Amino acid sequence: MSAKKTAATKKGVATKKAATAKNAAGKSSAPTASGGGAPAESRTALVRRARRINRELAEVYPYAHPELDFENPFQLLVATVLSAQTTDLRVNQTTPALFEAYPTPEDMAAADPERLEQLIRPTGFFRAKARSLLGLSAALRDDFGGEVPGRLQDLVRLPGVGRKTANVVLGNAFGVPGITVDTHFQRLVRRWRWTAETDPEKIEAEVCALFPKSDWTMLSHRVIFHGRRICHSRKPACGACPIAPLCPAYGEGETDPEKARKLLKYEKGGLPGQRLKPPPDFPGPPAPPLGAE
Repeated sequence: MSAKKTAATKKGVATKKAATAKNAAGKSSAPTASGGGAPAESRTALVRRARRINRELAEVYPYAHPELDFENPFQLLVATVLSAQTTDLRVNQTTPALFEAYPTPEDMAAADPERLEQLIRPTGFFRAKARSLLGLSAALRDDFGGEVPGRLQDLVRLPGVGRKTANVVLGNAFGVPGITVDTHFQRLVRRWRWTAETDPEKIEAEVCALFPKSDWTMLSHRVIFHGRRICHSRKPACGACPIAPLCPAYGEGETDPEKARKLLKYEKGGLPGQRLKPPPDFPGPPAPPLGAE
C-alpha cells in the first residue's frame, strides 16, 4: 500500500473514532434519573417518578394551599400581582389596608395614584405595580362589568397579568386546573429533571404533559411548598428531604440530617407560615418538647 493511501486510511480511522467519542459524550451528558453516567431515563420511567414525587408530596403537605390571603377573585388577582419580587407574607401584611381603601375594581380604578403607591410601597416596585393595578382595575370595570373573568385568554389581556398570575387565579378562585410556574417551581422541576427548559411557558407545557389535568393546581401548591420549606435555592436541606430517594439532585445541599433540619423553614422548622389568615386545617408550629420552657 502506498504512503498516500496509508495516510488516508489512518485519517479515516481517526475521524471515525473522534465521531464515536463525540456521540458517546453526548449520550453520557443526557439527563438521567440517577445522575452520573447512568443510562438516560425513559419517558415512562420519568412519568412514573414524577407522579410518585407528587404522591409523596401530597402526604408531606396535605394542607398545601395558596399562601396569599384573599376573600374573592379580585383580591387574589391583586395580591398575586403584588407578590412579584417579594414574599407572600409581605403582601398579606399590606393588602388589608389596600382592600379597605379599594374593595372593588371600580374603587381601585378611581384611586389616586400617589395614595395607591404608598399603600403598596412595602411590596417593592410599587410604582410599576400601581400602574398595573390601576390598569387592570379599569379594564375589569370597562370590559368585564367589574368582575374578574374566569378564562385564561381574558386574564392575560389585563395589565400586569401573565400566565403565572392567570393560573393562580383560575386554579384557586375558579377551580380551573393550571400550573403555576414561579421561581420555586422552576427550580425544583429542573432539579428533578422533569424538564431542562428555562422558559416558563415551555416548562408549563412539559410538566402539564406528565400529569392528568386534575392534578395541576394541587401539584403547583405542593411543589411551591416544598421549595419554600425544604428544597431551597441556596442551601437545600437534602438530609431532611422526604423525597430524597427520588431526586437526581440529591447532594446539592446539606446531607447531614441534623444540619439539614436546621435549614427547614415555616412549619417544618417550627415557625408560622406566610398567611395571616390561615385555613382552619393548616397546622401551627409544633408543640415544644416535654420539659421545655
